[in-house]
Amino acid sequence: MSKDLSNYRKSYLLGELIESALPEDPLELFSDWFSNVEKIGEEIEPNAMSLAAINSENLPISRIVLLKKFDVEGFVFYTNYNSRKGKSISVNPAVCLSFFWSSVEQQVIINGMASKISGKESDTYFNSRPMGSQLGAIISNQSETIPSRKFLENKMEKLKLSSKKLQRPKNWGGYIVKPLSIEFWQGRNNRLHDRILYERSINGWSLRRLSP
Repeated sequence: MSKDLSNYRKSYLLGELIESALPEDPLELFSDWFSNVEKIGEEIEPNAMSLAAINSENLPISRIVLLKKFDVEGFVFYTNYNSRKGKSISVNPAVCLSFFWSSVEQQVIINGMASKISGKESDTYFNSRPMGSQLGAIISNQSETIPSRKFLENKMEKLKLSSKKLQRPKNWGGYIVKPLSIEFWQGRNNRLHDRILYERSINGWSLRRLSP
């Protein structure tokens, strides 16, 4: 089976990146872009991002996760520490986060180092989640082989009937990705896209333009 996709075409005309108008801190630009995407409201989950890591066999892995917080310290997401991505991060904490917002023709690529956040912060977020999400985090040994979906559903029902207070599993919590570089991509006409790369050093952030 094959399908020719060579006729897919799109012109990008919605924005531009001009160095003189850019802030010194890329977090300021990310915040502006994210707020604008939220305001427009055409992305189903504007906080959805691709997380790429390298596993113990030196093979790349990638999946979509949800950004739950960002500030000057970095970008926070939550997962099972024993999942494939969690195990990969424990071997090699270097990761890449990618956002693509088609409604504004923008992309952000963040390279950085991932580390676990405090148990207290993970507890606070876990306790804010809907009960169903809490139950799911408790019963799922993420990335492990299971015999059937019914197996999961039975575990869920058993836990629902339990009188135990729901608590965050020790193998579930947050990571913060502290950025080393952040690239901002703005689609432009004729594939002459704008690409601005911010890089962090001991002296702070610097930026340069990349060829599309």
